[in-house]
Amino acid sequence: MIYVNLGMGLAELIEKRKSNPRLGRQPMDTDLVRHYDRQRHLELAIRRSDTYAYDRVRMNRTLFNSFCHLLITEGGLKRTRNVDIDEMVYTFLRTISHNEKNRTLILNLRRSGETISRSIHRVLRAVIRLNDMLMKKPVPIPENSTDSRWKYFKSCLGALDGTHVRVRPLKEDRSRYRDREGKLSMNVLGVCTPNLEFIYCLSGWEGSSHDGRVLRDALTRQNCFTVPQGCYYLCDAGYANSPGFLTPYRGQRYHLKEWGVNPPETAEEFYNMKHSSARNVIERIFGILKMRWAILRDSSWFAPREVARIVVACCIIHNFIKREQGADQFERTYQDEEPEHHPSTEVETIDTCSMHPCPEWTQYRNQIAISMWENRPNR
Repeated sequence: MIYVNLGMGLAELIEKRKSNPRLGRQPMDTDLVRHYDRQRHLELAIRRSDTYAYDRVRMNRTLFNSFCHLLITEGGLKRTRNVDIDEMVYTFLRTISHNEKNRTLILNLRRSGETISRSIHRVLRAVIRLNDMLMKKPVPIPENSTDSRWKYFKSCLGALDGTHVRVRPLKEDRSRYRDREGKLSMNVLGVCTPNLEFIYCLSGWEGSSHDGRVLRDALTRQNCFTVPQGCYYLCDAGYANSPGFLTPYRGQRYHLKEWGVNPPETAEEFYNMKHSSARNVIERIFGILKMRWAILRDSSWFAPREVARIVVACCIIHNFIKREQGADQFERTYQDEEPEHHPSTEVETIDTCSMHPCPEWTQYRNQIAISMWENRPNR
């Protein structure tokens, strides 16, 4: 009925232009025409086929409708007098998927720049409200795990690391956002599971900040990042080997490309090889995230404060896609085999605020390395 009414209204407008020569010389840009152009654009983008929808908003039509329903029921998103829910969600997803500029959306949706901006921020606030619901709860690696990457790390929850997202800060703040490569960026802390789902994300720190400092801030916040008792995360040598965080040995070969055809010769090297293979999950999830959302690959015109919220929203939507759809083409590009799925178990959580190396944790790492070396294949 909507398209029938639009067609009848458009036909009536054309007849008026034919009967009135003065009206015919004026541009035909009424509310009815703009509404018709807008609905035609949305029909092509998210309603015609799954291929078109996936290319434009990184979701098929069924997943897009489920996401809209979740934002309404759990995120508190409401339609306005002139803008529907699907149009608002499309505007937001189109912006983060292709780093679409405001002026382009103005031409495609026939809306004002203020309406586009308000729609983006409404959806952004609704997505942030889904943080507690969609962020994955940590699950330790079980004793009977057979995953070749994770079976050596019993009670491990996943991996953590930092990445940088380019921003456009004010002129007086550029020195704080300049990273080691000389680029203006924001430091983002990400924590993920072996199944490529985000557990925690902290964004907003300047690019000049060290990864260890960002982690200390995450551990001391009001809603702080916690480590379950008796468990730990894998992290690189940029962090301290402290309770809850297991790092590789320094001064030994670590990255997978350094091994070549030369196998490990000591327990420390074998531990570093297995540690690198398992911890690589955080590198893959960052690659998937930036490949799916183009706004994270290049600097946008949003303020750094808004970019920090967009980064968290991208992680939340990533978890939603992973939960509802599983592996998509972006994940298959970065991953050659599906990691083992572990059932959920209840674990007690405690705050871990110490970030200094301790002898007990060094001894625990030595025990893991010796156990790996003694039980290695083809000994």
